[in-house]
Amino acid sequence: MSGQGPGVRQAVFDLQGHRGARGLLPENTIPAFLRALDLGVTTLEMDTVINAEGHVVVSHEPWMSARICSHRDGRMVTEDEQRNLRIFMMSDLELAAFDCGNRGHPDFPRQQPMPVAKPLLREVFLAVARHSDATGCRAGFGPVLFNIEIKSRPETDGILHPEVFEFARALYNLLQEFEVLERTTIQSFDVRALEAVHKMNPQLSTSLIVDNQQGLLTNLKRLSFIPSIYSPHFELLDRQQIDAAHAQNIRVIPWTINDERTMRKLIGMGIDGLITDYPELGMEVLASIQDDR
Repeated sequence: MSGQGPGVRQAVFDLQGHRGARGLLPENTIPAFLRALDLGVTTLEMDTVINAEGHVVVSHEPWMSARICSHRDGRMVTEDEQRNLRIFMMSDLELAAFDCGNRGHPDFPRQQPMPVAKPLLREVFLAVARHSDATGCRAGFGPVLFNIEIKSRPETDGILHPEVFEFARALYNLLQEFEVLERTTIQSFDVRALEAVHKMNPQLSTSLIVDNQQGLLTNLKRLSFIPSIYSPHFELLDRQQIDAAHAQNIRVIPWTINDERTMRKLIGMGIDGLITDYPELGMEVLASIQDDR
């Protein structure tokens, strides 16, 4: 493997708002991102897909989800139709016609429902900049950081998203346009996506997301370089893997941790940050740990 680039500079524990603040407001929406900033997160975590105009869209699924989305006339998207409502086939106007917040989310009873569409990433950057300028609210320790996932898989190239290098290039160009490359980590389960952005810029911060039980070393062998961050599901972590990652100068930031007990346990094991649907809980835990010291 080639050596690791410097990535996004970190000075403190990296508290990341998962899809903004999914436990409180509709996921991957501008209101959720702004709420997460107000709560004091370090990093805004989000997912991206590509629409028919080649624009980067903030969405977890590459279609309109039957769990949260509705048509313009208020009809709920059904499970039978959702996979045919591919964002990759939608224009900006078609995308904006769907509401993905007014129904709330069945898994997050505290989430405040509101009518809201899936935003373009461009719109998110503009809204975050305006919010920061207007309120003076930036992030946990300085300028807002972004952790942006490329949602791609080999079997869905050309069906749910463009070929992976084209996908990565569209995202990279937008990061360049808004001058946030040095404040952004690109994450993905798809090692092809990470290879693509690393080829474009070896200094760019990258994060390998993992949901398998193969362990740190086996997963790292899937890449030709050492990523800045190793991001497994929290249940897959132990102190040995954390120590092994740190030995290679890799930060460990697991997902998605929504309870105080697990947060405290993993912080005690030495993780470098965590991703949570409840940023306010993360802030409370970190403040309590700091007070105990």
